[in-house]
Order: sequence, then C-alpha cells, then structure tokens
Amino acid sequence: MEPILLSSLWLPIVISAVVVFFASAIAWMVLPHHRSDWAKLPDEESAREALKGVPTGEYTIPHAATPNDRKSEDWQTKASEGPLAFVTVIPASSMNMGKSLAQWFVHCLLVSIFVAYVTAHALAAGSDYLKVFQVAGTVAFLAYSAAHVPGAIWMGHGWGRALKDVADGLVYGLLTAGVFGWLWP
Repeated sequence: MEPILLSSLWLPIVISAVVVFFASAIAWMVLPHHRSDWAKLPDEESAREALKGVPTGEYTIPHAATPNDRKSEDWQTKASEGPLAFVTVIPASSMNMGKSLAQWFVHCLLVSIFVAYVTAHALAAGSDYLKVFQVAGTVAFLAYSAAHVPGAIWMGHGWGRALKDVADGLVYGLLTAGVFGWLWP
C-alpha cells in the first residue's frame, strides 16, 4: 500500500470543513433543538449583580482547592445544602460572533486534517467509497462528539444537551465521511 500524501487530500479537507461549518450554522441558528440547552435563573438580576466585578474565569460553588478541602465539615455542609454550581464568567461584550465563527471554522479544518491523516494511513488510494466513508466518518464522529459526554458526567451538563451535541456530531461525521468518500483519490 503506497502512502497517500496529506497534501493530496486538501480538497476533501477544505470542503468537509465548509460543509460542517454550514451544517452547524443550520443546527444552531435555524433548527430549534438547542434552544432549550440553557435556562434562565429564577432571579437573574440578583445573580448578575452578585457576579459584577468577578474576573473572567471558571469557578465552582462551593469551592474546594484540594481534595482535603472537600473533606472539611464546612465544605461538606455547603455541598449537602446546595446549590452546587460551575460558573463561567466571560468579559462583558465578548460575544464576538465573527471571532467565534472563525475559531469554529479553524476547529472544523483541524478535525478534517486529522480525519485525512488517519484515513490516509488506514486506506490506499482507490479504496472503496464505503470503506473511506466508514473510516473517515468514525474519526470525524469521535472528534465532533466524544468530548460532550464527559461534560455530562463530570460538569453537570444535562444529558439531553449532551445527546443533542452527540447527534449533531453524528451528522457532522456523516457529512465529513460523505465528502471524503466522494473526493478520495
């Protein structure tokens, strides 16, 4: 089996990234399934006021810096009384869609590059469409989906949200697989 050069796969890399980019735009901006991923706090204004001045970062409530801190009576009491929370604070007016969309596109390109790398090492030029589809789709599905499950396990993200993200990843993986199968050398 003669190795396929990654540079010969530039077209499926770019086209699959573009296809996934637009599919994700449809999933997030047109389809309604992600609209229920976040809920409004019962007293949003009090929470906003309490968080004013908190530096950008990720926080836990109650906070324990070490495993021993979690064993303390104070932390145990706070944890049993609740609430437990993971809070991410971002700078005001930082919701720059242009920057975020550019970063997402770069991510899609990186996923497609790794899909190309693995598929090129697994298959020869001229491989059957379905075999290319299988390998490329598996790698892409894992890349777009796998990280959402630990978020549900460890960070309290709802399983419904995680499963919707995994379903989106399945669609992105299938689209990537179709492009690679179509344009495989």
